[in-house]
Amino acid sequence: MEGLRGRHQGSKPRRATPAVQGRVIRRAQQKPTDGSTHWSVRKLAEELGVSKSTVHRILAQARLQPHRLERYLASNDPAFEQKAADIIGLYVNPPQHAAVFCVDEKTAIQALDRLDPVLPLSPGRAERHGFEYYRHGTLSLYAALNVKTGVVEGKTASRHTSAEFVAFLTELIAKAKWAREIHIVLDNLSAHKTPAVEQFLADHPKVRFHFTPTYSSWLNQVELWFAKIERDVIARGVFTSVTDLKRKLMRYIRAYAQRARPIRWTYTDLKRRIITKRITGTGH
Repeated sequence: MEGLRGRHQGSKPRRATPAVQGRVIRRAQQKPTDGSTHWSVRKLAEELGVSKSTVHRILAQARLQPHRLERYLASNDPAFEQKAADIIGLYVNPPQHAAVFCVDEKTAIQALDRLDPVLPLSPGRAERHGFEYYRHGTLSLYAALNVKTGVVEGKTASRHTSAEFVAFLTELIAKAKWAREIHIVLDNLSAHKTPAVEQFLADHPKVRFHFTPTYSSWLNQVELWFAKIERDVIARGVFTSVTDLKRKLMRYIRAYAQRARPIRWTYTDLKRRIITKRITGTGH
């Protein structure tokens, strides 16, 4: 009978009983009492008298991440649902024989030149830029993303005015003469609602504006492309002048047109407040 007994007594009973798990989860969702804004694993373990590995395991199982923070901005537009449905309707089911463009401006792009030489990428070492820089000036970039093809039409400008915006729209519609209707998605910037813009709409009756709700830039597809050109060109770029910045921006736009693809815009519930047959918009 003695030979049937195991030589090892096994691991000790776990401290993470359901009661302990409940205490950890509940306390992690509360603020610390020492004035700090959030818990760390070690601080929470010390507070509850358990090991940090136990706290880490419980938080991972409960998918709680006290160290992370996400920000949000809620739209205060009373007509949010109507405007959002109008724009999503253009993406999901655009009208026939119509061109749909997402238009916006990326303002104050700085032409930064590094004072120290750039150290190139090498095995075991990332590319290095000097901390000090020289600012040559700024530039604005007007961009219009074709929803159907994904191709971007761009134009740089030294100023960000209503006149520059109208000039860009004039060039844009000249490239879409084939369209019976031209729908433009844009934000509520004051330069988009000036008398000059209203006169432009009066002179071009087939152009329709679709304004995004306030604080809802995510509805404008060109914002996704702006994030891409920021990563690919602007953030790590070295520009010897404003002219050099303009040249590199336009070179990227021309190269992007060769591989452009439309953004696959999806909506989870097409039956809920989505306008797919009647397209509205602001004329004149």
